[in-house]
Amino acid sequence: MLSYSLYAEVVLPLPLPRVFSYAVPEEFVSKLQFGIRVEVPFGKNKRYSALVVDLSDKAPEGYKVKPIINILDDEPIIYPVQYQFWKWIANYYFSTVGEVMNAALPAYLKLSGETNILLSPLFHDNFEHLSEKEYLIASALKNREEFSIDEARKILNQKTVMPIIKKMLDEKVIYLHETLKEKYKPKKVLCVRYAEPYLSDSSKLAQAFELTKSAPKQTETLLAFAQLSKTKSDIRKQELYKMANSSAASLNGLVKKGILEIYDKNISRIESYDEDLAQAHPLTQQQTGALQEINTIFQEKNTVLLHGVTSSGKTRVYIEKIWEAISNGGQVLYILPEIALTSQIIGRLRQIFGDEIVVYHSRLNNNERVEVWQQVLAGKPIVLSARSGVFLPFQNLKLLIVDEEHDSSFKQFDPAPRYHGRDAGLVLAGLFKAKSILGTATPSLETFLNAKNKKYGLVKMPDRVGNILMPEIVLVDLKKEAKERKLQSHFSSVLLDAIKNTLEQKQQVILFQNRRGYSPTLTCNACGWFSECKNCDVGLTYHKYTDNLRCHYCGFQQKLPHACPTCGTQPLTLTGFGTQKIEEELKIYFPEAKTGRMDYDTTGGKTGFEKIINAFDAREIEILVGTQMVTKGLDFDNVGLVGIMSADQLLYFPDFRAAERAFQQMTQVSGRAGRKKKQGKVIIQAFQSTHPVISDVINGHFIEFAQRELAERKAFDYPPYSRLIRLTIKHRQYQQVESGAKLVAHILNRSVQGKVIGPAWHSIPRLRNQYQMTILIKLSRKKGILAHTRSILDHAIVSLKSQKGLSGVRVNVDVDTY
Repeated sequence: MLSYSLYAEVVLPLPLPRVFSYAVPEEFVSKLQFGIRVEVPFGKNKRYSALVVDLSDKAPEGYKVKPIINILDDEPIIYPVQYQFWKWIANYYFSTVGEVMNAALPAYLKLSGETNILLSPLFHDNFEHLSEKEYLIASALKNREEFSIDEARKILNQKTVMPIIKKMLDEKVIYLHETLKEKYKPKKVLCVRYAEPYLSDSSKLAQAFELTKSAPKQTETLLAFAQLSKTKSDIRKQELYKMANSSAASLNGLVKKGILEIYDKNISRIESYDEDLAQAHPLTQQQTGALQEINTIFQEKNTVLLHGVTSSGKTRVYIEKIWEAISNGGQVLYILPEIALTSQIIGRLRQIFGDEIVVYHSRLNNNERVEVWQQVLAGKPIVLSARSGVFLPFQNLKLLIVDEEHDSSFKQFDPAPRYHGRDAGLVLAGLFKAKSILGTATPSLETFLNAKNKKYGLVKMPDRVGNILMPEIVLVDLKKEAKERKLQSHFSSVLLDAIKNTLEQKQQVILFQNRRGYSPTLTCNACGWFSECKNCDVGLTYHKYTDNLRCHYCGFQQKLPHACPTCGTQPLTLTGFGTQKIEEELKIYFPEAKTGRMDYDTTGGKTGFEKIINAFDAREIEILVGTQMVTKGLDFDNVGLVGIMSADQLLYFPDFRAAERAFQQMTQVSGRAGRKKKQGKVIIQAFQSTHPVISDVINGHFIEFAQRELAERKAFDYPPYSRLIRLTIKHRQYQQVESGAKLVAHILNRSVQGKVIGPAWHSIPRLRNQYQMTILIKLSRKKGILAHTRSILDHAIVSLKSQKGLSGVRVNVDVDTY
C-alpha cells in the first residue's frame, strides 16, 4: 500500500457542500501550492480540474484517499483573498463554494473529463462479426487510435450512439478512457527572426546578403526585414510581405538558406489602444470640492456615496481617484450594471489611461475571458466590468467604484450564487482594506439609509457641468387627452408636437417604453381566448418583424394564428404596445425621421450595443426608442427631448420596490436630455397623473420620496429594515411542488427566528414546464440570525429530499431578493 507525506484539500466546480481531500504523489510534492489547478478523479470514472485550497501532512480519517493525477498550473490562478471572498459569498447567499468557483472562473479554466474510445487490446482485427456501424467505429479507431463520443456521433451521423458503444464494450472490441482536455488555446501568429549565427552576431549579415546575390526578391525581403527589425522585436510574416512587396516564396527561400527562421508567438486577444493619450478635462469647482470631501471622509470611513445629479461630472471625479490609486501601485475595479454602458465609458477612460485598462463582461468569448483573468492576476491596474468583475484575481485592490449603484442589474438571479455585485464588491474591498465610491443620481434606499445613518460618507453634486439647467419636465394626463380625443394611438398631442419641434431644431429624441416586442397580448373578443406559452403560464408577445408570437421567458415561438383556435373568430385583437410598435408608428407620424430601436432584440452579438450607441452619437439616428437600456448613464450631447411613453406600467407592478424603481428609471432617463448645450425637455405620459412618485420626479424631490418610502418600509418591516429571503420550490409535477413547499414551510415555521410567509403560487406558476411556489422569510438584521436560518433551511431541504416522491423537488434560495 502506498504511503503519502502530503494531502491536498481541493474545491470542485460542483454544487457540493464541502471540500475534498486527495493524496499528493511524491513527484508533485515540491510543485503543489495554494491556488493551482490539479486533475483529480471523482466518482466512479469522472475527472475534473479542482483547485487546491489547503495542504496538510495529516491523512483524512475514515475513508481511502485517491491520489492527484496531474498538476495543471505552474503558478496559482487565485490568491488566498479570493478564496476567502468565495467562502463569504457561499455563506451569505446560501450556496456552496463549488457553485461560487463555477461562477468565478472563466469556462476554459474549468475542465471536466471527456470520455474517449479506444480499441481493446483483446480485439484482433476480426471485423467479420461487427455490424455496419460497429465496423465504422472500429475501422476509424484503427486509423486514429482514439476519439471522443461526440466524434463517434459525427462518424455515424446520428445522435444516439451509446447502445452501439455499450454493445462494443460488452464484446470487448473497445474500452473507454476518461481524459481531461485543456480548452484554452493561446492565440498564435507566425513571426520572423534571424537564424543563428545572424541572430547573435550582426557582423555576419554581410555573408547573408552574399547568399542572396542571385535572388533579387530575396535580397529585397531581407532588406525589408533588416529595416523592420530596427524598431520591432517581433515581426509578423504579413508585415514583412507588405513592407517588401514580396510573397511566401521569397521568405521560404531565406529560411532554406538558414538566414531567417519562422516561429510561433503568443499574442493577446485583448485589443490594445494605439492612439495618443489625452488629458482629462480640468476639474470644475464642484468636482474639486467633491474630491476634497471624499478625501476627508476616507480618513475615517472606507465607503462614500457620491450623490450627483445626472450630468454633474461624477466620472471626472472617478478619474482623479483612479489616478491616485494606480499611482500608488494599486488596482482599481470599476463596475457598471450592464454592458450597454461600457462602450462609452471605455472610450473616455482609454483616451486617458490607454492600455492600463482592461474590460471584462459576458460578451467576451471564453478565450478572451481567460486572457483578462491572466492580466488581472499579473497586476493590470484598471478593470472595467459588469458584476462578475468582483471574482477577478486582484492582488492589490485599492479602489472600488460602483457606478449607477442603484441598478437592479447588479443582482444575479440564476444560477447560484445569487449575489449582488455592489454588496459583494464592498465585501471584497473590505478584505483588501480598499476604499469604495458608490455613484448615482438616484441612490438605492439601502445605500441612502446607510449614508443617513453615517455608515457611509455622503458627498453631493447638485449641479450639472457648465451650469446647464435640469430638464423641464411636462406631465401629460392621458385620461384628459383621450377624453378630448387628442390621443393618437399611444402618443399624446403634446408629445407629438414636442417631437416635431425637436427634430426641426436638429436635435435628437429618446422615447422610453419598458416593454420590447410589438404587442404583449393577442386576444379573441368573442370567447376571451388569449395567446399563451405552452411551457409557461405567461402570454406570448407579438413580434412584427419576425411575424410570430414569442415567449420572453423560455424562448418558445409560434406563428400568428389567423383565427381564434377556440371559436374560429376573425380577426384577433392585439392589445398593449412595445418598442416595435412605437418604432413602426413613428414612421407614420414622422416619415422623414431616421429611427432606431435599442432593446434585447436589437442588441444581440458582441458589438450590438456599440453599433446602436455609435450610430445615435453620430446622429445617424434621430429618434431612439428603447427599453430600460436607454436609462443607464448614456451620455449624448444632442438630445433635446425624452419621452416616457407610459409611467403607469412602471408604477403598478407587484413588487415592494416598484415605486423606488419607477422613480429611478424616470429620473435616469430624464437625465439623458439637455446634457451639454441647453436645457432639455422631458414629457411623462400617465393615466394616473396624480401619483406622488411622478410628482417627486417632476420636482426632483429625492429626499422627500426616500423619506416617505422608507417610512412605509419600516411600518411593514421590509428591506432595508429587514432581510428578505425568497425560496422558490420547483418540480414538473404540480402535486410534488405543493407537498414539498408545505413541508419546507412547516419546518421553517417551527424554528426560524423571523416571519415565514407562504407557501403561495409564484406570480408565474409554471415556468419552462416547471411548477413553482414561493416562500418568503423576513429576518431581522441582527448578527447571527442569518447563519441560524441557514442551518434550519439546510435541515428542511435534507428532510424534503428524504421524503418518498419528493427527492426531485428543487429549492432555490435567494438572499436579499431585490
